[in-house]
Amino acid sequence: QVQLVESGGGLVQAGGSLRLSCATSGRTFSSFAMGWFRQALGKEREFVSAFSWSGTDTYYADSVKGRFTISRDNKKNTVYLQMNSLKPEDTAVYYCAARNGVGLYARPNDYMYWGQGTQVTVSS
Repeated sequence: QVQLVESGGGLVQAGGSLRLSCATSGRTFSSFAMGWFRQALGKEREFVSAFSWSGTDTYYADSVKGRFTISRDNKKNTVYLQMNSLKPEDTAVYYCAARNGVGLYARPNDYMYWGQGTQVTVSS
């Protein structure tokens, strides 16, 4: 059984930074393609960023490109999302997700495993 646990969310002022972490367990982390999604109140879950199984390819939503950076540490079985220049519209619950596969995946239905989410609130 695969478990994903996010951490690092919180309240930050606009222009500030946060780093989210997603620790995985239960399967070989290095075989996973990973993704970050977010869901604002009353809205659908949306793609934020993805990391390929190989660790060489990344993909970002246009809304976060240039501000967010996804990374992974296979030794720690952890994926990170560094979020800089945060805006109030970044406020949401952030989820990490995992699946087997060699590509980049940007749809929620592409992923098999999900964390419980961590709240990010950006004040203006």
